[in-house]
Order: sequence, then C-alpha cells, then structure tokens
Amino acid sequence: MSMTTADLSLSAAENNRYSRHLLLPEIGLAGQLKLKAAKVLVVGCGGLGCPVLQYLAAAGVGTLGLLDFDTVDDSNLQRQVLYATADVGRSKAVVAAEKLAAQNPFITLRTHQLHLSAANALALFADYDLVVDCSDNFATRYLVSDACVILGKPLVFGAIFKFEGQVSVFNYQNGPTYRCLYPEPPAPGDAPSCAEIGVLGVLPGLVGTLQAAEALKIILELGEVLSGRLLMVDALGMQFQTIRFRAVAANQQLTALAPDYAAFCGEAPIQVAARRAPEISADELKAWQQSGRPLQLLDVREPHEHAQRSIGGQLLPLGQLADKLTELTLDAPVVVHCASGIRSQKAAQLLLAHGFAEVYSLRNGLADY
Repeated sequence: MSMTTADLSLSAAENNRYSRHLLLPEIGLAGQLKLKAAKVLVVGCGGLGCPVLQYLAAAGVGTLGLLDFDTVDDSNLQRQVLYATADVGRSKAVVAAEKLAAQNPFITLRTHQLHLSAANALALFADYDLVVDCSDNFATRYLVSDACVILGKPLVFGAIFKFEGQVSVFNYQNGPTYRCLYPEPPAPGDAPSCAEIGVLGVLPGLVGTLQAAEALKIILELGEVLSGRLLMVDALGMQFQTIRFRAVAANQQLTALAPDYAAFCGEAPIQVAARRAPEISADELKAWQQSGRPLQLLDVREPHEHAQRSIGGQLLPLGQLADKLTELTLDAPVVVHCASGIRSQKAAQLLLAHGFAEVYSLRNGLADY
C-alpha cells in the first residue's frame, strides 16, 4: 500500500509518544510517518469499532474517519468501552471523537453521522486509504465491500456472534473480496444480531484488536496480511482456526453498486412499511389476554428459543414469515413478540405492509414479560 510521507515529520512530543514504535527496526521513523500519513475510515463505532479506533488512534494513524449514525444506549455499555453512563443518548461518533482526541491530540478525527447507502458510499470512501468494517448487518457489509472493490481500497473485516468472531482482509493487492467468501447473504432471521441473541462483552475487544493489527500491518506493509484467509475465534474454547478461500474474478470486477442492499439481503419486504408499528407493553398484553378479547399472538423467534420459553401463540420465525402470511388471518389483531422487541418490530412492519390493519410489537420482548 503506497502512502505519501513527503513533508511530514514528527515533533519532539510525537517522538516521545511513539518511541516504542521507533525502537522497532521494522517500523522506525519511516513506518511512523506512514501511520501519520494514513487515512482510515472505521464503519461503525460500536463493539468492534471502539477497540479498533482506540488502538489506531494510539498508534498514531494520522486521520481517522468515524462513521456511525447511532446514539449511545445503556445496553451498549457492557462492551462498547469508549462510552460511559453519562454518554447515553449522545451521538456515538461525536462521543468517540471526543474520547480519541483526549487520547491522542496529534491526529485528525472526522465524524460522519449518517446512514451509509449506495448514494453516498463511494464519495465518502474515496478520501480514505483503508476501510475497517465494524458494522453489524449484512446489507452494510456487502455495501462496504462493493464500494471498496470499485475504488480499489483494502478492507479489514470483523464480525462477532455470541462467543465467536471472524476477521479477514478483503480486496488487498487484488486478493479475494467479501463476496468471494460469502457469495449470498443468509436468509433474514437466520443470523440474529447481538441485540437479538446476545454477545460476550469482551469478544468485540478481542476481535476488534485483531482488526486493528491487520490495519496497521497494511499501512506499514509488514507481515502476512489476512488476505484470502478467514481467522475464526472461539472465545469459550479459546481456540483460533484459519481457513483459506480463493478469489472469484467476477467479484473483483464490480463497476457499480447495487441499488438496494437491503433488498439483496432479503430485507426489502420489511422496509416497505409506511410507519413504525405501534408497541404494546407486557402488562397491556397480559390484560388483553385476560379480557378474552380476540388476538393473534405471533412468536417470530427461532424454534430453539421457543423450546426454552414460550408464552403461547403461533411460532413463525422471522426468516420464514414472508412466505407464510396466509397462515394468519386479517380479521383479528396481531401481537408479535421475540426475545428483545427488535425482530418483532420488523415482523410487525412486514404485516402492516401486507394489509394487516391492527398489528402490535411487544415492547422489549420477553425481557419484560
């Protein structure tokens, strides 16, 4: 990776700060200037993004872009270590930038508080040398990867699920892309998010640190980059496994972004709802059930979740719902529930979009029931 270091130098304070890098013959002054010249965009300032940003900032990466439209929530604090209780409700990108500026005043921080889309991705990515994908959904991962392929940008990928994580590098020196590893996204509902199924709090730190290491190796042109290899982490067994995968020429020759990545990932039926579905509390649902008033109770969790705990009703996993709408009646109100209220909101929007007049999502799911 070629980065310009002309006209760059280190101040006395920077020399002291980065002295442990400067002592390494593999890095030295030339390497530290490469870091200072580098521009890295981090997509997502959540569980993975926090350690990635902290270590890249500490290492002296000259320009860091922070892309995230979300705000800090109480439920983030178990794993998103840049944030504190006082930050709840504030923009993640803004708070992260404040913390990183205090950590290293010698770097430039750019905040991008926006929804990444096919309309803005190419223009946004164009100004960066390297992208680190710390997103938590498949539509964004495919969009980020495709944009990097079109622009010729290397991409450091990370993902987490419960107690397991993955790390790889895509589009590096004409290497394989994300689509070479995952040609098709999973069916909706087959891969629940952390908000739906949970995650070990320390896991994003482990995986995000590995992502940061790969980013630094790419900038410094050191070591063997994880291109064409997927590193899989099992935190419970504390085991690491690597599998190799090959480039597919068609995936390396993209010339345009897809118009709708949500549709590609099977999310389009859920996105067409004209409004957010109304919610109902656990107490309101219990009172409704006790009153004897007709309702259809719909569980959109997976069978293994239903087997562990059920409050009755019909089981139709979210990923299968669009194909089984005829199993529900339009004549009675529908109350949809899941574990946390996220999948049920998506399912409720889907029902509203398909003509169901009275649909409610159980607020906070079974957590409050």
